[in-house]
Amino acid sequence: MKRFSILISTVLITLLVCPWHVFAEPQVELAPQARSAVLMDASSGKILFEKNSHEPLPPASITKVMTMLLIMEAIEQGKIKLTDQVRVSEKAASMGGSQIFLQPGEQMSVDHLLKAIAMASANDASVAMAEWIGGTEEHFVEMMNKKAKQLGLKHTRFQNSNGLPAENHYSSAHDIAVMSRELLKYPLITKYTGVYEDYLRKDSPKPFWLVNTNKLVRFYPGVDGLKTGYTSEAKFCLTATAKRGPMRLIAVVMGEPNTKIRNKEVSEMLDYAFNQYTNYIVYRKGELIAKKQIPKGEPEWVEFRAKEPVSLMVRKGEDPKAYFKRIIWNDVKAPIPKGTVLGKVQISKEGRVVTNLELVANEAIEKATFWSNMKKTLRKIFFLS
Repeated sequence: MKRFSILISTVLITLLVCPWHVFAEPQVELAPQARSAVLMDASSGKILFEKNSHEPLPPASITKVMTMLLIMEAIEQGKIKLTDQVRVSEKAASMGGSQIFLQPGEQMSVDHLLKAIAMASANDASVAMAEWIGGTEEHFVEMMNKKAKQLGLKHTRFQNSNGLPAENHYSSAHDIAVMSRELLKYPLITKYTGVYEDYLRKDSPKPFWLVNTNKLVRFYPGVDGLKTGYTSEAKFCLTATAKRGPMRLIAVVMGEPNTKIRNKEVSEMLDYAFNQYTNYIVYRKGELIAKKQIPKGEPEWVEFRAKEPVSLMVRKGEDPKAYFKRIIWNDVKAPIPKGTVLGKVQISKEGRVVTNLELVANEAIEKATFWSNMKKTLRKIFFLS
């Protein structure tokens, strides 16, 4: 086996879950007073319930889901650090609505600003972070819209980073569920959104007490996010996520009449899913999914492993063996840029595609040189000798 491994160069490639074809479950009566709603399995993207899910509506502070997503991306990419001290501009300090009353010229860490956005829905903190990452809020908004396009969000358009009322600023329950799912790929985020109360400037002369605007974090078992929203135009909105065991759900409602009904209807959506469904583990973390040979590639072979557990939501009592997996490869040749989709794992039931799992290269695959081909030939001779 050791000699054989010499012949095969391997590259760990991240498994990304991408529901190119996701079919909704039979419709049930949920969220009767919401203007629109979606209930989604966070792992597969499977839609369990939807109501007017593609209707463009004002999202209010749920806008900050995209703001937090770009913050988490910047941290992941090493562009910013949690310890960075952000200087607050006049513009950021002037934001109304929900705020932590930042002062012009004040400095606050990315860690504390992110906490203020996630828990207190702070508009001033959102603009401060937008300027820190984008240079200006306007450029950051361009980044938000670019990311929305990358995610395939067809009913979303941003005009600011915080969700304050603005013309041509809208999203849909479906799009919010998708961007929420993307945000949840960064486990760090729930360390902020899942906290009910905390302090800013705790050891300073002017400590600021934060209480999470999402009360379900305290009152519904398993809820650890994600974002509330309210304006007189948008009414009461919420994208909530809850996790029990391997199952994580995303529930989105928009246009609710008040917080009590909003929280009640989201709780009923989560209850429905936890009561009716269970998770079937498709691939465990680190499990080998497939190997693919790249002719004249360097490396010549790539292997695909699950970066995180991949599960499929099925109805309780349903036989998981009814679901079938098959790998479909794309026709690709070296050189292959990082991020190229090399194929997919298609999961189907009774001939109907349930979801697809994209197999994406997280490293570039170069074209093999004459010398690297020569080395492979010599290794084969050595192996066969």
